This record gives sequence, C-alpha cells and structure tokens, in this order.
Amino acid sequence: MRYAILSDIHGNLEALQAVLARTARLGADMVVCLGDLVGYNADPNECVDIIRSDGIICIMGNHDEAACGLAEPYGFNPAAREAALWTRTVLTLEHQIFLRELPRYLLIDNIVLCHGSINDTSRYILDDADVRDNLSLMDGLPGGPRACFYGHTHVRAACHAEGQVIAKEPGDEISLHRDRKYLINPGAVGQPRDGDPRAAFLLYDSHARNVTLYRTEYDIAACQSKILSAGLPAGLAERLSVGR
Repeated sequence: MRYAILSDIHGNLEALQAVLARTARLGADMVVCLGDLVGYNADPNECVDIIRSDGIICIMGNHDEAACGLAEPYGFNPAAREAALWTRTVLTLEHQIFLRELPRYLLIDNIVLCHGSINDTSRYILDDADVRDNLSLMDGLPGGPRACFYGHTHVRAACHAEGQVIAKEPGDEISLHRDRKYLINPGAVGQPRDGDPRAAFLLYDSHARNVTLYRTEYDIAACQSKILSAGLPAGLAERLSVGR
C-alpha cells in the first residue's frame, strides 16, 4: 500500500488541490491527513469539504480543536488566535461536528498517525527528549508500530529509534529498517516553515518500507488574496511567500 501522508492544510485550498493532484499522478493508494485542516488561511469549509468528499482519513489537530470549540486558543500567538476565532465563526455546523469527531490518533498498517505527540495533540516533537518520549509511547500501542507519522511543527523531519536526525531533501528516499522505530514529519501543506514555500507531503510504501519526501508548487498569490479579503492578519499572507 502506498500512502500519501499530508499534514497542516490550514484552510489553504490552493495548496491542498495541488498536493492531491500530485498524489494522484504519483499513484497513491490512499491519502491520510495528520490534522489541522483549518486555521491561518481563508478556505476552511472548502478544505474540509474535500477531505470528507474524498474519504481522506484524518485525525484532529490543535487548530481543528480550537475552531470547532473543543478548546480555546489561549496558547496561540495573536495572529493564530485571531484566525482560529475567525474560522470558528465561518465553519458550517456540519463541519464543526466533523472536526469534533476526529480521532486524536490512529493505528493503521502497523504505523501510528498523530498530530503533535501521540498522547497530546498540542505538544510538539522538537528535541531528543520528545523523540524518546514518543518512541516509548509507541511501545505501549497495540501491535507495536514501527513508525509514527506526525505533524504540528510544519517542518519535515525523520529520526530513528536512537534519536539521530536524518536530514533529507525533497525527492530523497528514506529506507525504514525493521529493527528500528521511526518518527517522521512530512512538513506542512498549507503553511511551510522551513524556508521553502512549496507545499510538502510524503509517500509511504508499506510493502517496500520506504518514505519519499515531496514538494509541490501552488498558487500562493491566490491564497494570499483570500486571506487579505477575509480581513485576517496580513502577516499570515506574507509568510506564505517565504515559507516561514
């Protein structure tokens, strides 16, 4: 099975459409999303519509949680908080209910999918201690999954059970050895933060046990125009051009 794994769409319709077109050309068997369908950008309903209509497996992100009213965006920076509260006002009731019912993590095909950390939607995986904690949590999950795909940081990353970071460029392949556990982040579709403004995603081949990282161009200007027209903070539009 070849999984296209996306994360952090954040209401960026243009980026989501570009990524799904690319995953179709690459022959992905299934698309899964690691959460944060909404927030920051101006097309939350349109993005949720696509996720639902395409039957994309999805888990809950912290912006989804805030936008549907399950949590308040107290820890968000001012622009993120403003966008979360704006999203809450424009989301349809049907989409709010959909977001509320998303799982916090999922186990499929001997992998675990989560947004932040396995046991905390809002907690980042940033350093060696975070890596060790989540690798330990993997041991307690049914079936003992050998790989965890996570999002939330908006930066692609891959590290194995010894905690060593594997630096990879788009198009590079990561072979997953059976005697190691991995934590892998595909980067962000809707708001990359690694200096590359192109939308990020990956393909995971469960048979060959490898991961390939991808980047895709999309119509950034169209997304920026919608952000400004919605009255959202201008900085949310500006950062898309520089991938920060």
